[in-house]
Amino acid sequence: MDDLIELLPDNIANQIAAGEVIQRPASAVKELMENAIDAGASQAKLIILDAGKSLVQVIDNGRGMSVTDARMSFERHATSKIRNIEDLFKIRTMGFRGEALASIAAVAQVELKTKRAGDEGGTCIEIENSVVKKQEPVAFPNGTSIAMKNLFFNVPARRNFLKSNAAEMRHIVDEFVRVALSFPEIKFILTSNAQEVFHLETGTLKQRIVQILGASYNSRLVSVQEKTDYLNISGFVGKPDTAKRTRGDQYFFVNNRFIRSAYLNHAVMTAFQQMIPADSFPLYVMFIEIDPSHVDINVHPTKQEIKFEDEKIVYAFVQAAVKHALAQFSITPSLDFDLDPGIQQLDAINKPVTKEMESEIASSSLYQTFTQKNQAHFIETSNHSELGHWRKIEMENENFTASVAAPSNAFAAQSENNSSFQTHFARFPDDPLFRDEFYRLYQLQNTYIVCETKGGFLLIHQQAAHERVLFEKFMLALSGKPLPTQRCLFPLTLTLSTQDAELLKELLPTLLSLGYVIELFGKDSFIVQGTPAGHGDGSEKKVIEKLLEHCKYSGSEKMTSLHEKLIRSLAWQQAIRPGTVMSETEMRGLTESLFNCIQPNTSPNGKPVFIEFKPDYLERIFGRKS
Repeated sequence: MDDLIELLPDNIANQIAAGEVIQRPASAVKELMENAIDAGASQAKLIILDAGKSLVQVIDNGRGMSVTDARMSFERHATSKIRNIEDLFKIRTMGFRGEALASIAAVAQVELKTKRAGDEGGTCIEIENSVVKKQEPVAFPNGTSIAMKNLFFNVPARRNFLKSNAAEMRHIVDEFVRVALSFPEIKFILTSNAQEVFHLETGTLKQRIVQILGASYNSRLVSVQEKTDYLNISGFVGKPDTAKRTRGDQYFFVNNRFIRSAYLNHAVMTAFQQMIPADSFPLYVMFIEIDPSHVDINVHPTKQEIKFEDEKIVYAFVQAAVKHALAQFSITPSLDFDLDPGIQQLDAINKPVTKEMESEIASSSLYQTFTQKNQAHFIETSNHSELGHWRKIEMENENFTASVAAPSNAFAAQSENNSSFQTHFARFPDDPLFRDEFYRLYQLQNTYIVCETKGGFLLIHQQAAHERVLFEKFMLALSGKPLPTQRCLFPLTLTLSTQDAELLKELLPTLLSLGYVIELFGKDSFIVQGTPAGHGDGSEKKVIEKLLEHCKYSGSEKMTSLHEKLIRSLAWQQAIRPGTVMSETEMRGLTESLFNCIQPNTSPNGKPVFIEFKPDYLERIFGRKS
């Protein structure tokens, strides 16, 4: 019988490895930019075409490679970063596995040009499907250029799983920003389809944060600096007023490597307790410098998940560092001890005390009781004292409280006339829950609608109900019945951060179906030409900013589409808020619209819309069940 086990060819083995390392164009961006940093570059330029599907190219001015190194760089597990097993425990470079270029060459067409400072000429290599097609000398400046073309050209199934250009570009920008934040001393440029997206000059970390996140953060960052024998912590956290309801502006770097750590994020969140709302997330860009022997970064091919030798001590240091920084910032209002100039103009300060004034002061009863021994708290009894007046008021208050506390049948009658607990009658569609023709509605605490059913009642949360109605209305608009648009008399111009601009570009077709006419207006700028009919109240900028925040990081991308995030955000923003008084017509219209929905029992975020109290349950509560 023939043997069954065979050694896989290199190109197949590389494609299998590429599945873990190169998942999308952004994965290649990360690997190529980190290679430029490890090469000692002082500037790196990233060139993108068609969101990386056609081209991802990184050009740097680093050390370059020899002819032999250039060829060896595409071999599996070929690296200049480690030599023996001990080196794995003292890694300070971005890359070390020797997998990136081999994986890229297995699923794309790659062109490498490189030259060292001491060489007369450079080297050009073209490789496709792990096979070298050409290698020749070339004239090239010092440094390296790696161009990845036609990603997944030989794996059509993988290419079909790529998202839209806007979505892939957003992931590329995210990777670019992480690398740019970790090395503010390096100049970075990003161009997409021949348009410059980022041009980041060298500077301090604070300058880099402001360059990326926007000038509004310049005065809203708090420096974090803690040095210990075990690790050093540095960076910035945002002041409490920069906190947002969604994640996105949280960056942790360990030895300049971006990492994801829910554990350390919790340390920062606890440091912000009682300073920001419980459902908000603070901004932070924090760097942890630690002995590489205390960290294991060889956990995942992306190297964004790491393990600390002692997570608890790192947690404690991070939490303490942030608390210390916030204490120095001092969010409590400070007392102003500066002397009021007006005090200097008072007679008591400017004019001397005369003999007559001294005699008048000394003869007063107040002066005598406070200057005599053991009389500091003595108040002289007087028929003219105003204490009687206060006792009279106190007695009146006691009588009033007693009358209120006493049982009274008038309370029910008053409640019926109270606007927050009104009874209304409304027609309702055929439903076994309700009476044949009418059902009664009450508004409770301006937040809930009590809806009477056959023998019981429903307690409906008015905001959750309205969110469900709006959500299904927006879903219908996306399925081919767009909402009407009201043109703006004075169009609004929006200027966003680069990340938000890329996201908004992706959302423009969906927003158009929902009644928003938004057009691109230069780099990172947009002009709002129209809004949904009835919603042109001047709050368009605030609505779009909240919408972008919800779409970026609310929920799991795998479970929720970007379009669904968008309409959930709009439904939440436009829904009736708790505390809003509703008229009979409004309550009737909302209730009927709710029960005409496909899924009336839950809100778009999965929370209950109403609770049903059935007759047998009510009788059981009050012990009346026979």
